[in-house]
Amino acid sequence: MILTKGEIAPEFELHTSPDEKIRLSDFKGQPVILAFYPADWSPVCGDQMALYNETLRFFRKFNAALLGISVDSKWCHMAFTENRNLKFPLLSDFEPKGAVSKLYGSYNETDGESKRSLFVIDDQGVIQWSYLSPTGINPGADGILDALEKLTLKLV
Repeated sequence: MILTKGEIAPEFELHTSPDEKIRLSDFKGQPVILAFYPADWSPVCGDQMALYNETLRFFRKFNAALLGISVDSKWCHMAFTENRNLKFPLLSDFEPKGAVSKLYGSYNETDGESKRSLFVIDDQGVIQWSYLSPTGINPGADGILDALEKLTLKLV
């Protein structure tokens, strides 16, 4: 069961490159979108990350940061980011394998990979929306944008 609205988003620190790590708390004061996904090079994941890359300008209108997370290695993420020309960080939940995915209830023990799940976290670190998608389905961006819009309305 993935974490749901009203729960505090668990803190984490993961590699975004061989030499750089990112913490969730680095984004305190702004909304954060966490996009957990199974694997960099799978067709559905590739399409999902490409869609989010194209949708970044809409996320940024809400001052939201987007972070992709899978159990792929930092080296795999580097190659995938470069190949797909992604403009947002992919975080490696590689070792201990799936530790952050497990914190969010987004780890598939059977397949040893992250489930395809989305979280919108507010500027105070509270989950405001979450969604678990079937593995073979690209969840799109509409739910994320709706959640960000509701966040904005709440703040006004």
